[in-house]
Amino acid sequence: MLPLDGVTVVALEQAVAAPLATRNLADLGARVIKVERVDGGDLARGYDHVVHGTGAHFVWLNRGKESIAIDLKTDEGRAVVKRLVLDADVFVQNLAPGAAVRLGLGAAELRSEKPELVVANLSGYGAGGPLEQRKAYDMLIQAEAGLISITGTPDDPVKTGIPTADIASGMYLSQAVVAALLRRYRTGDGATIDVSMLEATVEWMGHALYTQLHTGTAPARMGVGHSAIAPYDRFPTTDGEILIGVQNDSGWRALVTRVLDAAELADDPRFATNVARVAHRTECDEEVAARTRIWTTQQLDERLATAGIPAAQIKSMGHVVAHEQLRARDRWRSIDIEGGTTSALLPPATFEDVEAAMGAVPALGEHTRALLLEAGLDRSEAEAILRRGTASQPDGSAVGVA
Repeated sequence: MLPLDGVTVVALEQAVAAPLATRNLADLGARVIKVERVDGGDLARGYDHVVHGTGAHFVWLNRGKESIAIDLKTDEGRAVVKRLVLDADVFVQNLAPGAAVRLGLGAAELRSEKPELVVANLSGYGAGGPLEQRKAYDMLIQAEAGLISITGTPDDPVKTGIPTADIASGMYLSQAVVAALLRRYRTGDGATIDVSMLEATVEWMGHALYTQLHTGTAPARMGVGHSAIAPYDRFPTTDGEILIGVQNDSGWRALVTRVLDAAELADDPRFATNVARVAHRTECDEEVAARTRIWTTQQLDERLATAGIPAAQIKSMGHVVAHEQLRARDRWRSIDIEGGTTSALLPPATFEDVEAAMGAVPALGEHTRALLLEAGLDRSEAEAILRRGTASQPDGSAVGVA
């Protein structure tokens, strides 16, 4: 039995952050009903068309969900969704500030009718404050949170190559929902949860934030290096480069004596401690680089591994798809998607006794008819709302109640 078997989640969501949160819940066994617009659905469906015509973001974030396509601008559409929400355990939404309340789906209204409901709201900046109404995309939040300012090279700040702000807030949201459900099972009390993308990302700033607080200066942009540790960077080999990260003084001694054949550097006062190595970073990195360049990348990787020195080769995405560690641990699964199948990684948290659900990625409105019936409409009413275009379902999708 999966941990969240028997839990139903209704999600009025789009893009990345909230869909990641509910996908995490679906992988853990929750039934997730995804409410989408009739005209195109979740905007992430159309970011690109690389997976059998569906956006890569959408495939990543929406496996294991049911999709109802319905027009929330209509009274009958809102009534259907509200009924589904009040029959569920959890309601998740990441609409623009105030939009859920205007739709009659605000936390106060919903929980006045069902106090045990868990309502989880995700927004860019949180309720209140001067930025409450500002649009919030991942890149913008990375900028506001200071992440871009410390990422990149000394010459060029950059955003991260993945949607870090979205991922941070989505992970905190799913964690909070699980915690709220645990409390509800103990006390019967529901919850209203608010997660701000800005606050989630600032929390992830970690050491940079505390460095600023206590020194008045932010860590410098270091590329792949680290402002507080040395040597911690990429170093040349005869045929490329390798990353080496020495995080303590015993690691430094092992590096220079067992790998680089430079025992004279072990007790050099410029390098004997991490504080000293950081103060003499340029000299330290030059000494290391002068010795790493005499081996091939593979030779040096093996020497470092034998000595227990943290190191890695820089993998391309092609290498990651074929990564030997993922293959050896049997982490890939096949999932269904409209137009075919694709591969997906098992979630990182592995339960010894049960595997994650890893359900299909739904077509837009694939479960609409069944969910209309579940919301209390009879068959003729469901067909009428479909004919009027208030709701939609693609031809050939399931027609019975799930």
